[in-house]
Amino acid sequence: MTIPDDSHERALISHGCKLIAGVDEVGRGPLAGPVVAAAVLFDPATLPEGLRDSKALSKKKLAALSELITANCRYAIGEATVEEIDEINILRASHVAMCRAIAALPEQPDHVLVDGNMIPKDLTIPASAIIKGDAKSVSISAAAIVAKIWRDRVMCDLAQHYPQYGWDSNAGYPSKSHKEALRDFGVTPHHRRSFKPIHNILYQE
Repeated sequence: MTIPDDSHERALISHGCKLIAGVDEVGRGPLAGPVVAAAVLFDPATLPEGLRDSKALSKKKLAALSELITANCRYAIGEATVEEIDEINILRASHVAMCRAIAALPEQPDHVLVDGNMIPKDLTIPASAIIKGDAKSVSISAAAIVAKIWRDRVMCDLAQHYPQYGWDSNAGYPSKSHKEALRDFGVTPHHRRSFKPIHNILYQE
């Protein structure tokens, strides 16, 4: 397993950057709920040990790391709503969420490290895209962990109002139980109508 390090951040610092942020989003694949992005400012004095690709960590470890990051690091959250996802598509909405997270940081960075292969077109700060960045950059890894835990909590809150869909366990992803609940109970206001499974339910012949 690749372990993220600070080589990307250090390279930027050596070229004169003073403040660097990592940004990542969570929630492109679910059928329900917002897409959430987090941005974390790089500071080796506050980033915790044990950062990994968020997909390789247990829920318990994710929660513990997220608590350390949010308690000690400068970070911010950005969201794009289901309505925005349906209006502008999930890729653009995820980029909107990233830009909102960066804009909400307590200090604006000189450079942003973005997970993925695309830089949001509305981002006015210099940026680098890093494919599988949450496994390579500590600041992106920290952002991914915070975004994941934040979004899971959003979905747990929504699950209190719509318990039959199991969002507290599936986070809105198309699990078997979620798809069965859609068939049995229909579509909620929190479902993404532009996503094919939801669209097909709404507009079936």
